[in-house]
Amino acid sequence: MRYQIRHAIVQYGADVILPDVNFEIHDNEKIAVVGRNGCGKTTLLKLIVGDLEMANPDSDESCGIVMAGKQEIGFLRQISFEDPNVTVEDEIKKAFSPVFACEARMKEIEAMLHDQSEDNLLYEYDHLQKKMEALKGYTWKTDMEIMFQQFGFPLEDLKRPIGSYSGGQQTKVAFIKLLLSRPDIMLLDEPTNHLDLPTIEWLEEYLKTYDKAVVIVSHDRMFLDKVIDVTYEIEYGRMKRYVGNYSAFMRQKEENLLKQEKDYELQQKEIARLTEWVEKWKNTPTKVTAARSKLKQIEHMVKIEKPRRFDTRTFHAMFTPNMESYNDVITASKLKIGYDSVLGEVSFRLQKKERLAVLGENGKGKSTLLKTLIGELPPLGGTFTIGGNVEIGYFDQQRAVVNDADPNQSVMDNFWETYPHLLREDVRSALGAFMFSGEDVEKLMGQLSGGEKVRLALCKMFYTKPNCLILDEPTNHMDMVGKEALEQMLREFEGTVLFVSHDRYFIKQIATGVLEFTQTEVRQYQGGYEDYLEEKRKREAGIIKGGPASTAKNGTTQSGPGTGNKAGTNQNGTPTLEDVFDKKTYYNPGKIRSRLLKSLEKYEKQLADSEKKADDLKIQLADPALATDYQKLMELQSQLEEEEHLQETLLERMLEAEMELEEMGEA
Repeated sequence: MRYQIRHAIVQYGADVILPDVNFEIHDNEKIAVVGRNGCGKTTLLKLIVGDLEMANPDSDESCGIVMAGKQEIGFLRQISFEDPNVTVEDEIKKAFSPVFACEARMKEIEAMLHDQSEDNLLYEYDHLQKKMEALKGYTWKTDMEIMFQQFGFPLEDLKRPIGSYSGGQQTKVAFIKLLLSRPDIMLLDEPTNHLDLPTIEWLEEYLKTYDKAVVIVSHDRMFLDKVIDVTYEIEYGRMKRYVGNYSAFMRQKEENLLKQEKDYELQQKEIARLTEWVEKWKNTPTKVTAARSKLKQIEHMVKIEKPRRFDTRTFHAMFTPNMESYNDVITASKLKIGYDSVLGEVSFRLQKKERLAVLGENGKGKSTLLKTLIGELPPLGGTFTIGGNVEIGYFDQQRAVVNDADPNQSVMDNFWETYPHLLREDVRSALGAFMFSGEDVEKLMGQLSGGEKVRLALCKMFYTKPNCLILDEPTNHMDMVGKEALEQMLREFEGTVLFVSHDRYFIKQIATGVLEFTQTEVRQYQGGYEDYLEEKRKREAGIIKGGPASTAKNGTTQSGPGTGNKAGTNQNGTPTLEDVFDKKTYYNPGKIRSRLLKSLEKYEKQLADSEKKADDLKIQLADPALATDYQKLMELQSQLEEEEHLQETLLERMLEAEMELEEMGEA
């Protein structure tokens, strides 16, 4: 065990935040801490790192914090770099100070060994070599450059002064430093906020293979499912440990609740039966002894606590737009977006009741597109049209959280300022739907959390009852229940939605189409998130290609779906297998036939190899020696799933090739 907290109490002033903390970190566990906003998740991290102290440190030996030796704990605090003029590279290199200390001492010993050969020096040198390997000290420069680029920075930016970076960029640099410092226990508070999808996916793989412990506070459900193997939940002031990822925790929690409800009801019936018996016979002389025995039986029962249902309090506003829009909501044709220079060129079509997710790396123009569509930025070329009767509601999470409102203004007055014609009862009703009820409406703007500011901004937007929502990262700062409530609202919304998000679970629940920004193009995909992933996989594998798409920043035009039915495409615009081959080549049947037969032979061999690998993995998974090695089992299961996915892909390719051969008369 690396770290343990036993029966700790944490409080601010007279307010108890966490009444009884019991928490453990074992070996290389990847732990999630989940719960509603304000339940104490970040407070727990501050207790672990030592920023807060227990309120009962001297109560008795059963309370306290225990560590296995010295544990280096890393935590991403509020960013504050000492010298804004230091280069980014020099700032990041501070994470490698233990490596540089090792190197310096090794050089000293090497110099000393020229003059003398002492066993103690050789022993120390050997120890330092092992330490360098453990610190990954021999590859520090490569690791730094790879990670820097993974976070979306070009290598030349390493020479920029840290003070020239924005607040968000400085946060990324601090995150890179934390990862490269490789602490024994890494504490991450909402690590996926403000990261794009490629970086999130890279971070998932990095953390899964990280050979030390990680504790994560996050509301990103898919991220937690992919990374963690232990979940702690804080609910109603209590903490409980569950083995497994987020989905496993939710299943266990529901099962435990159902069992507790059943056991509680059975015990209450038994108590009622015994009590009724005692009341009936307690005054009968021959039954007095039996009555006392029944009373003792009740007293000695281990009482089952009445179960409390999940804390699902959340906003619940459902609204109907003021009017219905025409079928074409937004149409963009070669729309050039950017600030001083063109960032990209976009063509897409958004129709009534569609929910289009805008995806892609940071800095490619997603938010710029939204700002252009609402008129905050002028188009730099091309055209876009807003359809008839379209009323737009716009939400920007950055603007919502970094609110320029008077910090001493109440929530009610802030809302009333936007809608001065409303009666007090109307204001209270609108705010109440977004969980600002009772005294909450008198809360000052400067006291609101990020999640509360987001709820207030959504409340203001929804009250206008628009029929087209344009949302920029609406789920940042929301807890799980809040995200689920927003998902339900948007699924039931009778209008149209265009939204930017990096929350893959949210996208999966909401999107009916995807507009993806990549390095070379902007492409529109029809269908939900999983349909987009599948089509993208096929496109990258070369199974399909072609079709019109938006022009990339470099001026090249590539193809994509969605502009009508043409020769060589099916009804939804997706190219058929014919388009995989060059049209000149297609009219040479002999070459096409030969290529298809060779492809079939190659696929069959790859399929046989994959099936053999899968069989070997299944044998390893069944090995009793690995029954308690959870990390190894997770790795093997992940490899098995990859092989099974590969087999599905190969079978699909074989089927398409065989169908093509049949059409050519070779069946």
